[in-house]
Amino acid sequence: MKEVFKKVLGIGAVALLSAGVAGYTAYSIADRSQPDVQSSSYFSEVFTNSPGVQMASFNTSQSQPVDLTDAAEKSLHAVVHIKSTQHSKVKNMRRAPDIFDYFFGYDGRGGGPQQQVQTQPRVGFGSGVIISTDGYIVTNNHVIDGADEISVRLNDNRDYIGRVIGTDPSTDLALVKIEAEDLPTLYIGDSDALKVGEWVLAVGNPFNLTSTVTAGIVSAKARTLGVYSGGIESFIQTDAAINQGNSGGALVNVRGELVGINSVLSSPTGAYAGYGFAIPTSIMTKVVADLKQFGAVQRAVLGIMGSSITDARFANAEASKEFENKMRDLGVVDGVIVAEVLENGSAASADIKVDDVIVGIEGKKVTNMAGLQEALAKHRPGDKVSVKLVRDKKEKVISVELKNAQGTTKVVKKSGMEVLGAAFVELSDDVKQQLRLRGGIQVTGVESGKMSDAGVRKGFIILTANGVRINQVSDLEKVLQSALKTPEQVIFLTGMFPSGKRVNYAVNLAED
Repeated sequence: MKEVFKKVLGIGAVALLSAGVAGYTAYSIADRSQPDVQSSSYFSEVFTNSPGVQMASFNTSQSQPVDLTDAAEKSLHAVVHIKSTQHSKVKNMRRAPDIFDYFFGYDGRGGGPQQQVQTQPRVGFGSGVIISTDGYIVTNNHVIDGADEISVRLNDNRDYIGRVIGTDPSTDLALVKIEAEDLPTLYIGDSDALKVGEWVLAVGNPFNLTSTVTAGIVSAKARTLGVYSGGIESFIQTDAAINQGNSGGALVNVRGELVGINSVLSSPTGAYAGYGFAIPTSIMTKVVADLKQFGAVQRAVLGIMGSSITDARFANAEASKEFENKMRDLGVVDGVIVAEVLENGSAASADIKVDDVIVGIEGKKVTNMAGLQEALAKHRPGDKVSVKLVRDKKEKVISVELKNAQGTTKVVKKSGMEVLGAAFVELSDDVKQQLRLRGGIQVTGVESGKMSDAGVRKGFIILTANGVRINQVSDLEKVLQSALKTPEQVIFLTGMFPSGKRVNYAVNLAED
């Protein structure tokens, strides 16, 4: 009996030992093949995080929904509805010549005969933001451009007639004034402090639906779209719905502070498709202050031609390889690379060189051309700014005195056709036929002004201005605006008097 008991006990011990070994082996294999994915210690062994990085979590006891009602309430009273009206006009239009014109005496040069055409009245709608209690309103230039009449309606349905104080097509901003007092305004916020992911409201009048508020987040900053034909672009991108009629309206943060002027929607259909764009207040405040004080924007330029490194890198595959090698030599991956330094500009005077990479202005980081334009837009000619750049893999900070496009620090004043001090009329077909001219405008009166100073007299027929053929008064106005942007600021006129006498004049536009 004892012998049997010993055998049974031995078999049991062996079985227990075998089971223990098998269990441990299976556990070990399972442990190696199926790690505990919930273990943060295991994750940290496999992946390396930056110090201080934590996983975002939602805690219902600590988090509450963002309340936008106060921001909306503040904004609605300071955003206005703008109606822009262009009246019907009679225009002289040149029709294409037909075969009868050639047979019955018309020479056919420069197109067919002129004929009068009655244009249809046009009405547009947009938004604006009250920025001063005494009736100054900022809006987009394209909202009021070409308007003969501007109507402004407040949120309480009071109506006013608006007058244009100044416009700046380069930033698509305009300043309008209504005669009113004690108006509600929005506090101007700091668009530089705005962060991607921050909640914002778009307030305006989309599709002529007044007092409309939409919400979204800041999707990106310093965007450039190329919609202003060489103008200044550094948009705030948002997914708050912006549609036609929102232009000129307010982009506000959760505190109800104005951080942008809604301006552009990007859509294949012409309606909201996900993103809208606003002009930051960092640009807006400087522009409207200049328009009120001087009637024209005092724009400082650096005097360079260049592009952001990102744009240059992805221009094309072949150029990309060459550019990557160049970047390794420069030792920088972000910034604006200088391709050309303009003569007599700010950069030339400060010894900025080709292949320098601008990475900061006044302590603000610069990563692309839009950011550079935004940083410069805060300053006026004559201001001194610190520019950080990388040259030969070394950072360098230099002081630059900013100049305007003319290469000076002088104040540029508003200059419309009134600066010429003369009245003009387009030549009729009969007069052109008698004088055998294809175009031209005639001076019908001269008062004190630049034309009088140059010796231009009544009756003079302007044929060309700075080499440009003049057929309409608007042609001369375009030449005037272009001439004001040159260092010389001169218009060279060629023409004749009805007697046949040919005369040339040089009209100096520079301020005394």
